[in-house]
Amino acid sequence: MSRLDSNIRRLVAQRACLDRAAALIRGREGVVFELGLGNGRTYDHLRENLPDRAIYVFECLVTAHPDCVPAAEYLIVGDLRETLPRAAARFRARVALLHLDTASSNRAASERLAAELAPHMAPLLRPGAVIASGLPLPGGSWHPLPLPSEVEEGRYYLYQVPPAA
Repeated sequence: MSRLDSNIRRLVAQRACLDRAAALIRGREGVVFELGLGNGRTYDHLRENLPDRAIYVFECLVTAHPDCVPAAEYLIVGDLRETLPRAAARFRARVALLHLDTASSNRAASERLAAELAPHMAPLLRPGAVIASGLPLPGGSWHPLPLPSEVEEGRYYLYQVPPAA
């Protein structure tokens, strides 16, 4: 498969999973976390689909299109391994949707980063919260969700924190 075809499949999977995640949190309280802004495409998609939600974006270096950069009060700049743990005091159990979009061309390094971030994500998530991720997230209190039909296994991941009993 060409790199172009692979990228198209990744984007289709990403959009389908974000749409499913947004649908799953409708009617539930909580903020949205976007971990990794990149070019701002997924942030823009989330704000279009969830216009009434506060969406907080975490990014180490902002290089996105100016139209796709959140207002300063919703942008948290710095290394995720530092900024995400600091966010726990303010956002403990308040996040309804978390999108982890930090993958790079180095799959092994990306998976290591996801594994490092996972323990810091857990205290932020509300019961019933949904995680959409370009990387597998082993461990944690979440469980895998079925993927949309157009998404092949291993292309993108959806997880949910168990609802409160």
